[in-house]
Amino acid sequence: MSSLPRPPSLVLALVLALGILLSPASSTACTRLVYMGADGRVITARSMDWSSDITTHLWMFPRGMARSGQAGPGSLAWRSKYGSVIASGYDISTTDGLNEAGLHAAVLWLVESEYPRPDGRKPGLAISLWAQWVLDNFATVAEAVDAMSREPFILVTDNVPGQARLATLHLAISDASGDSAIVEYIGGRQVIHHGRQYQVMTNSPTFDEQLALNAYWKQIGGTVMLPGTNRASDRFARAAFYVEAIPKSEDPVEAVASVFSVIRNVSVPYGISTPGQPNISSTRWRTVADHKLRRYFFESALTPNTFWVDLDAVDFSETSGTVRKLDLGPNQTRTYSGRANDDFVETPPFEFLGL
Repeated sequence: MSSLPRPPSLVLALVLALGILLSPASSTACTRLVYMGADGRVITARSMDWSSDITTHLWMFPRGMARSGQAGPGSLAWRSKYGSVIASGYDISTTDGLNEAGLHAAVLWLVESEYPRPDGRKPGLAISLWAQWVLDNFATVAEAVDAMSREPFILVTDNVPGQARLATLHLAISDASGDSAIVEYIGGRQVIHHGRQYQVMTNSPTFDEQLALNAYWKQIGGTVMLPGTNRASDRFARAAFYVEAIPKSEDPVEAVASVFSVIRNVSVPYGISTPGQPNISSTRWRTVADHKLRRYFFESALTPNTFWVDLDAVDFSETSGTVRKLDLGPNQTRTYSGRANDDFVETPPFEFLGL
C-alpha cells in the first residue's frame, strides 16, 4: 500500500500534530469560520463550547453608550459609534456579536495567551470588553486592525467566573467584504493575522501553528481523508475544507443552511466526556451572522429550532434606542422561533467584569 506524500515543507506540521496528540490536555473548544459565497454574500459562524452553563443571553446595544474599560484608574473610555446585537458570557462579557455596519467579533479560548503587564502608560481594557470595543467602534476589519496596530490600550484579564484560572482568549473579526483578522497575545506581544484568507480559527496551538497543521491536510485533500476528533487542530482542518466545499448558493436561505451544516459538523457532541481531555467541552450554542442581510442567527444545543435577529429592524438610535435583552433561560433552553426581535425586553445593561 502506498503512503501519502509528505513534502519537506510540512515537517513542522507533522511535528506539531504529534505534539498535540501526545499532549495531556487540550484547551476549551470553540470554532469560528467565514463563508464567502455568491453575490458578495459573507457569513460568519461560531460555536461556543464550554464545560458548564455560560449563562448566555442576547442583548441589543444602541449607539451612544458610554463605556469604561473596567481596568481600574486610567481605564480606556469611549462612546459607542455603532449599535450591536451580542451574545453575553455570564452576563458580564461579550463573547460574540454583530454590529449594524456588518462587522462581526468573537472571542475564543487560547490557553497559550499571555498579556502584557500594565505599565501605567496606556489605558487598560478588561478582556470582557475586548469584542465589544471592536463592535462599538468600527465598521470594517481594516479600521479595527489599523486601530489595534497602534496598541491604544493594555488588555487585562481576570479569573473566569467560578474558576481559579485566568480568561485566556484570542479575538476573531470579519466584515461584509470578507476581510478577516485574528488577534492574539503571545509572550506578552500582540500578534495580528490580517487577510481574507484567515477564514477559520479554533483554539490551541497558536494561530501560526494551526496554519502549518492545516497545510498538511490540504496536501492530502478533504475528499481523501479528514481528521475526525474533537481536538482544535482537527476541527480547524474540517472547517477549512467544508467551508470551501459547500455550494456557493445565490439563495440566502440555502447559504445560511450550508454554513450551519459546517459549524454543526465541527461541534462537540453534547454531554461528551473525553478521557484524559478534561478541557474539551460540549458545544452549548452556535451563531451564524449574515453580513449582507445583517441577520444574526442563534441555535442552542438544547432547543429544537433556530431563530434570528434582523438588525435592520432594530432601533439603534442614540436618542430613541434602548438596551434590550432576550432571556434564553438556564442552559439556553427557552425556545424562540423565526424573527425574535419583538421578544427582546427593555432591560438595564449588565456590568462588564473588570478589576
